[in-house]
Amino acid sequence: MKRDPLLWAALAAVLVVLASAEYQLAVACGFGTYVAAGVPAALDVYALAALRARRDVLAVVATLIAVNAASHLVEVGLLPVSVPLVVGVSAIAPLVLWRVHRLSERQAEPAPVVAEPEAEPAELQAEPITVERAPEPVDAEPIGPVLGPWSPVAELAGGTSGTSSGTGPDLLGDHFARAAKVISGRPAEPAPEPSTAPVPPTGTGAADILSEDTANTTFAKRVQTVRNWLQAEPELTGTEIGTRLGISDGYGRRLLRAAREDS
Repeated sequence: MKRDPLLWAALAAVLVVLASAEYQLAVACGFGTYVAAGVPAALDVYALAALRARRDVLAVVATLIAVNAASHLVEVGLLPVSVPLVVGVSAIAPLVLWRVHRLSERQAEPAPVVAEPEAEPAELQAEPITVERAPEPVDAEPIGPVLGPWSPVAELAGGTSGTSSGTGPDLLGDHFARAAKVISGRPAEPAPEPSTAPVPPTGTGAADILSEDTANTTFAKRVQTVRNWLQAEPELTGTEIGTRLGISDGYGRRLLRAAREDS
């Protein structure tokens, strides 16, 4: 209970007023002078116990109202003293003893609810993936195209041109020929020995690169030819001139410069 002076003063005044009426009712029902004082004392103790325990408060208030009203009705002669009234007043003491004893027992406090930790989901283990491969037949025919005998390109097999002395044996063509024979399953033939015979020069020779001062008419004729071409095609390049005359690009550019200088 709160330690409030006004609350205690009001409680004391109420108990005194009720105790007077309860004592007179007990005396009217046949209790002795000293024993009758136990009835209001028992009711006051029951009221204080109920207020402290915060239980049976409504029952205490109803009992006090009934006892107080019955005492005043008996005092003014409106309620005769009868058997039920005497039995009810006599039962006050045992009932108060029972209720005070029950109120003194502490009620079991509800146990705090402890939240159970959620169970962590078990880790899912990845199942191993098994890849089944179809067995390959031992003597199965090849699926892809089978390479047949290879014949080298004429340009590669015939060598290159454009120098004063030409080239020797076409090593690249011989290499591809040997590789084709290995692929086709035929034994590789020994490479032919290089020929020691002199190779005649092809393409642009020494006579083509002589200037006009050497009395060689080939250069002058070609310059004239290029000059005629430039009249019809001013944007003609040295590469195109070399292609038309079957000479190298450098020689074609030289002819182009000489034709433009003379013009």
